[in-house]
Amino acid sequence: MKLRIAYVFAAALVVTAGCSSSPSESGDSEVSPINCVPTTVIDGPVNIATTVAPITSIIANIAGGTDATINGIVPEGTNSHTFEPKPSDAVTLEQADVVFINGLVLEEPTKELALANLKDGAVICELGSQILPENEYIYDFSFPLEGGKPNPHLWTNPPMAKEYAAVARDLLSALNPTNASIFAANYEAFAAKVDALDAAMATATATIPQDQRNLLTYHDAYAYFAVHYGYNVIGAIQPSSFDEPTPKEIADLITQVRESGVKAVFGSEVFPSPVLEQIGAETGVRYVDVLRDDDLIGEPGDAEHSWLGLMRFNYVTMIEALGGDASALKTVDVSDVVKDSATYPQ
Repeated sequence: MKLRIAYVFAAALVVTAGCSSSPSESGDSEVSPINCVPTTVIDGPVNIATTVAPITSIIANIAGGTDATINGIVPEGTNSHTFEPKPSDAVTLEQADVVFINGLVLEEPTKELALANLKDGAVICELGSQILPENEYIYDFSFPLEGGKPNPHLWTNPPMAKEYAAVARDLLSALNPTNASIFAANYEAFAAKVDALDAAMATATATIPQDQRNLLTYHDAYAYFAVHYGYNVIGAIQPSSFDEPTPKEIADLITQVRESGVKAVFGSEVFPSPVLEQIGAETGVRYVDVLRDDDLIGEPGDAEHSWLGLMRFNYVTMIEALGGDASALKTVDVSDVVKDSATYPQ
């Protein structure tokens, strides 16, 4: 019997147009996207609020070089799925001209606080919900279809992160046309770096035999990444309730790991898991506990404290743990295209 709570080794479900009903049609979906359309024009400095650090970094690359102010809300190293904004965050949100969030039900408390405090003419932009049609949502291990919450981790997949940047460019250009040429130039420079990272990851992935491109993770953050690069996410230990598996379930999982032939189990720096450490020790499979999905590398101001730096770190970690050659990734330039002046709460 496969683990029901962890949804281990179950196939991810992409809801397609050909299905008999989508979550919205069945009434189970909690997704309620907000379109990224400004209703006003600002001639002076734009005040921007963001949620998780990777989104803050992407926006900073597009808005940098202008007099925009960018303030993150979700502290780095925090579980963004369960984060409850502080009352003081309402001040940041009520001053914002635009609030960039991921959407796909990732940061609903922050979204609700923003909606309650948004000033006239301000806009909330759900990047993930904007770029991904509902019929392409993935429901899987920690994000089962019956829960109505799709996997929201689009930014771990470079082409989708580039789409985030394009949405930000277009919205900011409409909101602040005086700086439209800067937003456009920043986007082109950022997109070139994303493309270089994407190509390097494809090259590195090709050094791993297809039947060894298996990911067993704690936090379920690589569904869209896996589709793009041809990996098989065979399981995620963290269930949708974010509880730990029971001892019996852990024992069953150890048996499954032994039978599957996975080369490494990947833990999360943000979600420490004694479960994965135990599984690694008892199966002899390498346990790697440093992956991050929304906690940037280093501290604000450091050279690799960026979405680009975070992704390269994760990709190199994965490739090498699975026995591949990560040299193509190690030469990728992950510096920001402009100085990052955003505020990242710690």
